[in-house]
Amino acid sequence: MEGYITEPEKAAEQHLFDAVGPVMIVGDTVIPFTQQHTWPLVVVLEDVLSSGECDQLIQLSSDRMKRSKISSDRVVNQMRTSSGMFFEESENDLIHTVEKRLATIMNIPVEHAEGLQILKYTPGQEYKAHHDYFLPTSKAASNNRISTMVVYLNEVEEGGETYFPALNISITPKKGSAVYFEYFYNDEELNKQSLHGGAPVIKGEKWVATQWMRRKRVR
Repeated sequence: MEGYITEPEKAAEQHLFDAVGPVMIVGDTVIPFTQQHTWPLVVVLEDVLSSGECDQLIQLSSDRMKRSKISSDRVVNQMRTSSGMFFEESENDLIHTVEKRLATIMNIPVEHAEGLQILKYTPGQEYKAHHDYFLPTSKAASNNRISTMVVYLNEVEEGGETYFPALNISITPKKGSAVYFEYFYNDEELNKQSLHGGAPVIKGEKWVATQWMRRKRVR
């Protein structure tokens, strides 16, 4: 069948995430995780951030939120109706600690990390299904994104799931937990299957912290 990938062909690829379950130890933090999908890799991790760290990130970003934009051209689009902001790299001790922890989990040097982004979704707001990597026609594709970590900073009353339509996966936000996925594979069909979105919030608010990694260093 055209486009079908056999297991041996998949095995020729490698994952960036190299931990084996059921837990990962990062410093003094014990992080349980479960693999939701193998090719492309999708992993759900628990206790990535403490409740206090989540609260601090929301507090530090609340007064700096602006309407979210998309693509390397940073344009407003109805695909993404949230508000957001970026912290500067190692902007303070908390950001430095969080960036280092996420980089360790993602198994990529922190020098490859974009600035940590905070996003807020209110009822009706969403991010429709999209890919995080840049298209070849984009200037940013010369140093493309290779993996993503989305950390949930609060409990959402209803809605706001992260979904992967090609993989039939839906993840309910849980404070301090995260979803990790990658799309750096040589096989473009695997990368395409990382299509994902943020379902509309129905009740309450949804706050997330997003870390993207690039193929080459950016800092």
